[in-house]
Amino acid sequence: MSVKKDLFESPDYFKVDELLSEEQRMIRDAVRSYVKKEISPVIEDYAQRAEFPQQIVKQLGDLGCFGPTVPVEYGGGGLDYISYGLMMQELERGDSGVRSTASVQGSLVMYPIYAYGSEEQKQKYLPKLASGEWLGCFGLTEPDHGSDPGGMLTNFRTEGDVVILNGSKMWISNAPFAQVAVVWAKDEQGDVYGLIVERGMEGFSTPTTHNKWSLRASATGELVFDNVRVPKENILPGVKGLKGPLGCLTKARYGIAWGVIGAAMDCYDTALRYAKQRQQFGKPIAAFQLQQKKLAEMVTEITKAQLLNWRLGVLMNEGKATPQQVSMAKRNSCEIATNICRDARQVLGGMGITGEYPVMRHMMNLESVITYEGTHDIHLLITGLDITGENAFK
Repeated sequence: MSVKKDLFESPDYFKVDELLSEEQRMIRDAVRSYVKKEISPVIEDYAQRAEFPQQIVKQLGDLGCFGPTVPVEYGGGGLDYISYGLMMQELERGDSGVRSTASVQGSLVMYPIYAYGSEEQKQKYLPKLASGEWLGCFGLTEPDHGSDPGGMLTNFRTEGDVVILNGSKMWISNAPFAQVAVVWAKDEQGDVYGLIVERGMEGFSTPTTHNKWSLRASATGELVFDNVRVPKENILPGVKGLKGPLGCLTKARYGIAWGVIGAAMDCYDTALRYAKQRQQFGKPIAAFQLQQKKLAEMVTEITKAQLLNWRLGVLMNEGKATPQQVSMAKRNSCEIATNICRDARQVLGGMGITGEYPVMRHMMNLESVITYEGTHDIHLLITGLDITGENAFK
C-alpha cells in the first residue's frame, strides 16, 4: 500500500470554533487525529480496490464513534448532538464510506433499538454494537420502493413463538459484514414494524453489491429473507408504522448534514494548497481571478453550512429541531459539498482525477450521499410541504 501524508488544515473563516465547548473541540480533534493516522494514509488504496477496510469497525468502536448520543449505561458516549456532528464531519473528511459505517451503526441500528426496543433488546445488542464487536445494518429500501417506503413488500406472518419473514432490501450499507440487521416489514394487517434479524438465521443472506463507482471503500449489499424464522421477542415493541424508520432517518440525515461538510473541507483545503503551489504563466494559479473566485465561493459556502449545522445542533440538543429542518440542512450540505468537489477538481486540472488527491473520490462518494437517506428532490419537497402546507408527493 502507498502511504500518503495528510496535510489537512480545517477552514474556519467565521471562527465557529469559538461557538464550541472545550469538550466538543477535544472530541473533534481526537477524531481528526484518528483520520489522519488511520484513514488518510490507506483509503485511496481501499477505494481503488473497492475493498472495505474491516479494521475500522473495532477502531471506530474504541474511539466512541458508534452511538455517541446513546447513554453510557448501554455502551454509548452520552454525548450531545454537536459532538456527534463533529465526529461525522471528521470521519467524512476522511471518506464518506467511513462516515456511513459509523452513522448507520449509530443512527439506524443503535438508535431504533434504544428508542423503540425493550430493555432486554437494549442490554443484548447495544453494548456489542457500541464497542464494534458487532456491526449492524438497516433494512428499509427495496428494489421497487425507495422514496416511497410505504409501498414496501417485505412482510412477516405469525407462526407460534416466531414470525416468518419474507422479502428483500437493497442498497444496504454494512450488509455484507453485519451481524445484526434492523429490518422494517409489514405484518398481516399491513402495519410496519421493526425486527432485529441476526446473521445465521436460516434463510437470511446478504449478497454484496459489486461494480460501484461510488462509496467504493464502503460495504454495500442486499438483505434477502426466505422464510426466515425470527423470534417474536426480536420485534421492536415501542413503535408501529413508518414513524419508526423515518425517525431513524432524521437522526441519520442530521449526521450527513455535518458529514459532507467534512468532504467539502477536504476538497477546499486540497484545492487551496494546490493553487498556491501550482505555477502557470510565471505565477501561482491562486493569483488568477477565476481560481480565486472558485476558492472564495468554496469557503463561503462551507462557512454558511457550518453555521447552519451548528444552529441545528443547538436545536437538537434542546429537543426543538424538526425533521423538516434536518431535511433542509442535509440537502443544503450535500448540494454545496458536491459543487465544491467539482470546483476543486477544476482547480487541480488533470491531477484532480487521479488518486494522488482525494477530490475525485469525494466527488464519486457524494453522488451516493446526495441520494441516500432521502434524495435531493425529496428533501426540497419536504421543505415545500412544510412552508406551504400543500402535499406535492401525491
